[in-house]
Amino acid sequence: MVTSGSIVDCDLAVVGAGPSGLFATYYAGFRGMRVALIDSLPELGGQITAMYPEKAILDVAGFPDVKGRDLVEGLVVQALTAKPEQLLGRTATELVTDDDGLTLTLDDDTAVRAKAMVITAGIGKFSPRPLPAAEGWIGRGVEFFVPAFEPYRDRDVVIVGGGDSAFDWALHLEPIARSVTLVHRRDAFRAHQRTVDHVLASSVQVVTKAEVAALRDGAGGTAGPLAELELVVDGESRVLPAQAVVAALGFVADLGPLQQWGLETHRRHVVVDPSMRTSLPRVFAAGDITEYPGKVRLIAVGFGEAATAVNNAAVVIDPTAHVFPGHSSEGS
Repeated sequence: MVTSGSIVDCDLAVVGAGPSGLFATYYAGFRGMRVALIDSLPELGGQITAMYPEKAILDVAGFPDVKGRDLVEGLVVQALTAKPEQLLGRTATELVTDDDGLTLTLDDDTAVRAKAMVITAGIGKFSPRPLPAAEGWIGRGVEFFVPAFEPYRDRDVVIVGGGDSAFDWALHLEPIARSVTLVHRRDAFRAHQRTVDHVLASSVQVVTKAEVAALRDGAGGTAGPLAELELVVDGESRVLPAQAVVAALGFVADLGPLQQWGLETHRRHVVVDPSMRTSLPRVFAAGDITEYPGKVRLIAVGFGEAATAVNNAAVVIDPTAHVFPGHSSEGS
């Protein structure tokens, strides 16, 4: 295990251990590189592990339906074949590049010296958008995401939001909870239409043009366990039973220290060219953090970008190498 203040030498530093970062790590190992894998979270898998382990993912090639934790499990097994130096629970803070390589300083004073880097940091550091009426209830019946479904068994659950996460959780909780109500301030949704249709055809109650006014315990106060939620719907008050509320209002992304590295960015994303090069020498990026014309933010797209970034980084690391190494299914 790498201790604080150590120096780690590698060919490629991968910053971000979500799906794109894990695949980049595997692919770098496939190309014979020594890899350091860095993430501010304490576990591999990024946001999927932290927030959506039970979520069904429907847009990964070869998997009609795969749970987040199962996808991450396979990616981790694959990535560990590269025998990466894992630097988890550590945030990259400073970057210095020169003609020979780069040095990445972490928040525990560990220095990572690499010949190239791939940034796969997703949306960066994120914080949930608050639900004003839920102040004082966080961790006491109100959560921002649902890493496991069983704790909601036989409870009245209210999900606030109109995006993919809100609708996905509504579908997954419907057979477990006593009741599920989805509340949204508008009558139009950001979620994928297929998921919206499934929810509308289910027993989930959908309430639109509604705002959460208050949360109360069984005595009408705030000292006891959560028991009910008051909505204002078209100007009228409505009270729902609720022992659990999920505030699925999205997240505010922050690139954090990356914004101080001199990277060209656009709307909190890192601008790359078709080879996944950033505006800094020896620095590439892949996955949701990238921006270019026609960008589509899907896990499947991130896998392709990771392979593109690593293959192009290989030539920077070793000028005698080729961008295209041949197909992985070909014999030696």
